[in-house]
Amino acid sequence: MDFSLSPRAADLQARVRAFVADEIEPVEAAAHQRITRLRESGGDHWTPDPVIAKLQAKARAQGLWNLFLPATHAGRYPADFGTDGGEGLSNVDYASVAEAMGRSFLAPLVFNSNAPDTGNMEVLLKYGTDEQKEQWLEPLLRAEIRSAFCMTEPAVASSDATNMAATARVEGDEVVINGRKWWSTGVGNPDCKVFVFMGLSDPDADRHSRHTMVLVPRDAKGVRVERMLTTMGYYDEPLGHGEVSFDDVRVPLSHVLLGPGRAFEIAQGRLGPGRVHHCMRAIGLAERALELAVARATSRTAFGKPLANLGGNRERIADARIAINRSRLLVLHAAWLLDQGMSAEAYSAVSEIKVEVPSMALDVIDMAIQLHGGAGMSDDFPLAAAWVGARTLRLADGPDEVHRNVIAKIEIGKHTA
Repeated sequence: MDFSLSPRAADLQARVRAFVADEIEPVEAAAHQRITRLRESGGDHWTPDPVIAKLQAKARAQGLWNLFLPATHAGRYPADFGTDGGEGLSNVDYASVAEAMGRSFLAPLVFNSNAPDTGNMEVLLKYGTDEQKEQWLEPLLRAEIRSAFCMTEPAVASSDATNMAATARVEGDEVVINGRKWWSTGVGNPDCKVFVFMGLSDPDADRHSRHTMVLVPRDAKGVRVERMLTTMGYYDEPLGHGEVSFDDVRVPLSHVLLGPGRAFEIAQGRLGPGRVHHCMRAIGLAERALELAVARATSRTAFGKPLANLGGNRERIADARIAINRSRLLVLHAAWLLDQGMSAEAYSAVSEIKVEVPSMALDVIDMAIQLHGGAGMSDDFPLAAAWVGARTLRLADGPDEVHRNVIAKIEIGKHTA
C-alpha cells in the first residue's frame, strides 16, 4: 500500500497549510472574542462573523474550495463549484488536506469543507436526484446556504440507530414527519435552510429497511428549533447544535433520498469517509496543541528551569509525537482501504480510527493544557475548546463502544464459521 500524496494533493496540502497560517490563525482569536462579546451582551452571536465571508472569497479565488469532494466528483460540475481544477480527491489525498484544516476551528468553514455540510453534500452528490441537486446541492457548494443532519433523538439510545422513534411516513405523494431530534449540528446558523432527516417509515420491515432519509426545508410548517445546546459550556457558533421538533411536517415525496426504507444504505455511504475527515481534523488539532505545548514548555521557567526540563515533560512531549504519528498512519490506512472499496477490513479500520484518534487527541491536548497551567483552561488559548471538540468526537458518529463492537465482530468472524 502507498500512502504518498499525489502531486496535486501535496500542492493543495501546502497551500491549505499556508492559508491557515497566514490568513486564518491571525484573525481567529479576534473572531472568537467578538462572538463571545455578542453572546454575553445578548446580541446575535449566530450570524457568521464577517471575516468568514471575506476569507471564503479568498479561499475560493485560490481554488481552495469544497476540498472534501470525492474523486468521483470529476466532471459533475464546473471547476468553480469544486476543488482546484474541478476534480475531487481520493480519501488518502484528502486526509492530509483535512489535517491541515483541523488546526483551526474556522478553517473548515472557510474552505466550505465543514461538517455536517460535507456529509450532506456527499449524500446529495451520490444519491440525490437532479431536482434535489439543483435545489440544495448547488447552493451548498457555493456556500449560499448551510444544512443540518437530524438523526440523534433525546428519548432513545441513539447509539443504536434502529431505536429511532421519529417517523417519516409516506402518505400518497407526501411524506409526513413527526418526532424530535437533537444534537442537530448547524441549526443555529441563520443560513441553515435544509435538514437531512432520518425517520422510521415502515416498522414491519427488516430492521435495516425501516427508515427513510428525507430533505426537509428549514421553513417547512411544523418545524421548530426548540433550543440550542451547549457542549460543556460552548455553543460552537456559528453552527451550533440544536433540539428540533417536527409536528406533522409535510413534504413532497420527491424530497425522499434514494427511496423509502433505504436510509441505512445512505448512512453507511455517508459515515465512512466522514469519519476519516473527522479523525484527520482531530490530528491537525493535536498537532497544534503539541506546538503550543512545546512553545510554552520552552519559553516559561519554573524552579529555575524551563518547563520542558521539569517533571518528565520531555517524555510527555515525545509520547505525544509518537501518538500523533501512530494515529496518522492508522487513518491513512483506513483512507487507503476506503479507496479500494468498502470491505470488512475497511469497516474495521474506520472503526479503529474512530476509537483511537479522539482519545489520542484528548491526551495530547490535556498535556498541553497542563503545561499552560490556568491559562490552558481559559479562552486565552484554543486548548479548552479543542479538548471539548475532541471529547465530543468520542460520541459523534457513533460512540467508542459501538465501534469496538464492530471491530470485535469482524475480528471474531475471521476465526469462526
